[in-house]
Amino acid sequence: MASLCASRATIFNPKKLSTISPTPLSLRSTFFFYSSESRIPTGNRPKPQEKLEDLICRMMSTRAWTTRLQNSIRNLVPSFDHELVYNVLHSAKNSEHALQFFRWVERSGLLRHDRETHFKIIQILGRAEKLNHARCILLDMPNKGVDWDEDLWVLMIDSYGKAGIVQESVKLFQKMEELGVERTVKSYNALFNVITRRGRYMMAKRYFNKMVNEGIEPTRHTYNLLIWGFFLSSKLDTAIRFFEDMKSREIMPDVVTYNTMINGYNRVKKIEEAEKYFVEMKARNIEPNVISYTTLIKGYSSVGRIDDALRLFEEMKSFGIKPNAITYSTLLPGLCDAQKMSEAGIILKEMEEKYIAPKDNSIFIRLIAGQCEAGDLDAAADVLKTMIRLSVPTEAGHYGVLIENFCKGGIYDRAVKFLDKLIEKEIVLRPQSTLSMEPSAYNLIIDYLCNNGQTGKAETLFRQLMKTGVQDPVAFNNLVCGHSREGVPDSAFELLKIMGRRKVLSYGIAHKSLVESYLKKGEPADAKTALDNMLEHGHDPDSLLYRSVMESLMGDGRVQTASRVMKIMLEKGVKEHMDLISTILEALLMRGHVEEALGRIELLLHNSLSPDLDGLLSVLCEKGKITAAVKLLDFGLERNCNIEFSSYDKVLDSLVAAGKTLNAYSILCKMMEKGGVKDHKSCEELIKSLNDEGNTKQADILRRMILGKETTLDSNKRKKKTAIAT
Repeated sequence: MASLCASRATIFNPKKLSTISPTPLSLRSTFFFYSSESRIPTGNRPKPQEKLEDLICRMMSTRAWTTRLQNSIRNLVPSFDHELVYNVLHSAKNSEHALQFFRWVERSGLLRHDRETHFKIIQILGRAEKLNHARCILLDMPNKGVDWDEDLWVLMIDSYGKAGIVQESVKLFQKMEELGVERTVKSYNALFNVITRRGRYMMAKRYFNKMVNEGIEPTRHTYNLLIWGFFLSSKLDTAIRFFEDMKSREIMPDVVTYNTMINGYNRVKKIEEAEKYFVEMKARNIEPNVISYTTLIKGYSSVGRIDDALRLFEEMKSFGIKPNAITYSTLLPGLCDAQKMSEAGIILKEMEEKYIAPKDNSIFIRLIAGQCEAGDLDAAADVLKTMIRLSVPTEAGHYGVLIENFCKGGIYDRAVKFLDKLIEKEIVLRPQSTLSMEPSAYNLIIDYLCNNGQTGKAETLFRQLMKTGVQDPVAFNNLVCGHSREGVPDSAFELLKIMGRRKVLSYGIAHKSLVESYLKKGEPADAKTALDNMLEHGHDPDSLLYRSVMESLMGDGRVQTASRVMKIMLEKGVKEHMDLISTILEALLMRGHVEEALGRIELLLHNSLSPDLDGLLSVLCEKGKITAAVKLLDFGLERNCNIEFSSYDKVLDSLVAAGKTLNAYSILCKMMEKGGVKDHKSCEELIKSLNDEGNTKQADILRRMILGKETTLDSNKRKKKTAIAT
């Protein structure tokens, strides 16, 4: 079959068209031929025309499979031969194109497929796992006059096996006998390959016995397949028995057999037995190959015998056997596990010089982490350089380990350089990445940047991480604090809003830093908004933060806003800053927001706090805010507040001076009911003013109240004197 494939892979020769096509000129017009002696300058030469099969494949890949396309192909090639059809099938872009072309050529009567084209389409469909189509084509071959051979059935058995459909492989093998297709050791080997790969070791033993009973002699390849299958199923004794049976049949083991035995013993951690077979192989003058050495090196590494693995590695090179990528990928993890990082560095350097990249790229993260644990950060950074030189894709996880360890080592400038590359190339966002950056890495660098005036760069990194689903509260809060410290509170507030939408936990310190940032910028209204946001998220500001916000609002003339902050503070149980509270109350009263001021005083009383009403009354009287003073005094009288008599007198004097005698009369009556009048001189003056204004009734009532008060006072004095004398 190898020779057949080689012959069919030849390039289609357009010169043969003259013997096939009745119109060779039309076909020749589609091609251009240039002799080696052409004198046309190289730069002016037309590009060579593509091969006919490639042209047909390109047409199928760029156009829908329609009658129009079929006619175009037919016009291009009026007459088909098996070689052209085979080459088109071989060059088809996908299995669907190949199947469509295969069926069309046959149904259109352009060509009767032979054994080779059938083999090719079955091979293509098998690789694409379109097994039902392949099976139908195989079973239909006799109807087309094409005989079966064993290779076609072996191909189908192997295809079903690779697709994991073992039962169909077995059915096909059995059907060969039913249909009279000769079965040789080749068919049995194909079956053994399928069933042992799936752990059907008992079935393999039965079919082996059947094969022997049929008089079919097993080959070395047969035993190699079976021994490997038994090891896969952990049937060590069976594998050994077949190995001995192989030798008893005078079928000498080869290097593949010994490699299988060594690998099998490695799987069950019996390295001493694996060593014996390695020694036996050399004793039989069978030269170990790179697989032999690599397999035993893997065994040594798996049990921690890394020194033996290194010894074998050096022996291998001394015999001129070049290690391959699998050898290096096998040895390096063992060196990392054994913490032999200097040796690992030497091996990695050797790989770089030979430009050999390991098959498993995960080894690089272990190398980087291992070098960092060993304290050799330069060697860890060199691993990343080696990856780049070997064209191995770097991932966020690789940079993350380096960034984390350079930060822990205090080498922040180099950590930032790694970060710059990470951000610039958007490595975090690569969809094929499997190693993500760990929180321990990005939180360290974000914290450093936020504390060193580079919060913008830190946010760029974190926004890339956010696109991958990261919602780390530590990073979020660090960014908020960083922006706040750098005087960019709007950016900090935007992050807090994002946190709120995504239900990410915020820290009180982040909110506090935002409030303070707005205060430093002289934006008290925004500071108040940030304070409200802080409270909404369940964080209680400290006493000094309340004071700072209230002072800033007062300085900006936002008295009522400051009053609302004061209300929140009191409701939260903060009982400090009475001096500032008095200032706010005074400003409210002076601006005419009397009801609001009285409400705040009510809240103070509820919290067992005593506002300085005397001071407020004094200021209001001095500033001529008589109405506010009267309301405040009424409020104090109704709630039995401690107000000095001098404050009453100031209010009365102000009312009288302002000609508001009736208001003064009303206040004085309330004062007398509370027993708060001792100096009747002011009362006499008020009575006189009432009479002068014609309010004689009020004047008379006030006089009687004064006289009644005096009588009551005299009676009380006499009773006290009598009690003392007695």
